[in-house]
Amino acid sequence: MPICIPPDLPAAKTLHEENIFVMDTDRASSQDIRPLRILVLNLMPTKIATETQLARLLGNTPLQIEMELMTVSRKTTHTSQEHMLAFYRTFDAYRDQYFDGMVITGAPVEHLAFEDVDYWQELCDIMAWSRSHVYSTLHICWGAQAGLYYHYGIEKHPLDKKLFGVFEHRVTHKGSILFRGFDDVFLAPHSRHTTISRAQVAAEPRLKILAESDEAGVYAVSNDGGRQIFITGHSEYDTMTLDAEYRRDKNAGLPIEIPVNYFPNDDDTLTPLCTWRSSAHLMFSNWLNYFVYQATPYALGDLTAL
Repeated sequence: MPICIPPDLPAAKTLHEENIFVMDTDRASSQDIRPLRILVLNLMPTKIATETQLARLLGNTPLQIEMELMTVSRKTTHTSQEHMLAFYRTFDAYRDQYFDGMVITGAPVEHLAFEDVDYWQELCDIMAWSRSHVYSTLHICWGAQAGLYYHYGIEKHPLDKKLFGVFEHRVTHKGSILFRGFDDVFLAPHSRHTTISRAQVAAEPRLKILAESDEAGVYAVSNDGGRQIFITGHSEYDTMTLDAEYRRDKNAGLPIEIPVNYFPNDDDTLTPLCTWRSSAHLMFSNWLNYFVYQATPYALGDLTAL
């Protein structure tokens, strides 16, 4: 089954070119099926790139997905206002609605304390709402750190240098169905200046550590039942995303090292290889299947609060 997104969303053209089935809203409404409603809170500055990356992963399953886009009320400076007005809504538009799943992305605000982020209270309101209006919420990178802090009081800590590159991970909770079908070792990108304490996560009885890395630390955390899932990396990244971030910082004269395990022979004149695509697709497919589709009530209004 396809992902259902507006036909003029830039992601639609990209996914068509990649032979990923995209259904327009008219055709979707004619089918006798309830699609899964997935809300994406996109906090990344590169809105179009991020929405395309997530649509690609959400659309590569047998399930029909209806993806909707939300933003915080602050004005974005990296994406045109025409695009934002055409495809995004703020929290007020969704406050009385229910969703099968939700994705909260990362954001480039790690240098700030959570309370100093100018939309922190709005994000807290959204995360509080998600407990009663969303069946399963997937938090990514800074979104994962923000969620762990808001829901469980787990702090983030600065790193000596940016964790930047593609790192090996292993599934440490062997019964985890989020990682069903994964190899013993899998790769995932990271791009962050902060981390969370494994000891603090492990001490929280409501949480389970599902996967981690010797170099990158805790990777995946879930509450019991998987209604809150926290991923500290960026499995959704395209092949060239780390390259773009590397060259942006390098050209700006910022202290940045070559991404780990990314360029062949660590030569940044060579085209990087994507070594995490299959595991990214499998993780999103498992999330949609096991934690959303098989668990969410058919009538979303019957959803019980956490």
